[in-house]
Amino acid sequence: MLEPVIIQLPKIFDRRGNLSFLESNNHVPFDIKRVFWIYDVPGGAVRGGHAYRESQEFIIALSGSFDVVLNNGFEAMRFSLNRSYYGLYIPSMIWRSIENFSTNSLALALSSTLFQEDDYIRNIADFQRLKNQLI
Repeated sequence: MLEPVIIQLPKIFDRRGNLSFLESNNHVPFDIKRVFWIYDVPGGAVRGGHAYRESQEFIIALSGSFDVVLNNGFEAMRFSLNRSYYGLYIPSMIWRSIENFSTNSLALALSSTLFQEDDYIRNIADFQRLKNQLI
């Protein structure tokens, strides 16, 4: 996959409470190497503000809601995540920020790589320059 896409995860209904799950290379289109979560985000705060050279991500709103704003270098896209059985796949070389966190929201992020600082592109002008070189 080369474009961001919402992927619906399995949802098992049960009167005691529903259950969803995901698997590497099945629901998530890569091997999961790292998992992190974002929580207790103050009102008005924006997370992200970077792109990855190599890493792919899959983001789920486990609780609450938030918006993921993406830019592929040519157009901006906004995805509102608010259901724990939907995830957003984000390929590498996509600028991302996460905003509009609801109270008590919990964002789960799955990554295709281990943490490596040199994989991050933290300046939007550098990102645009690199994207233009790829054309």
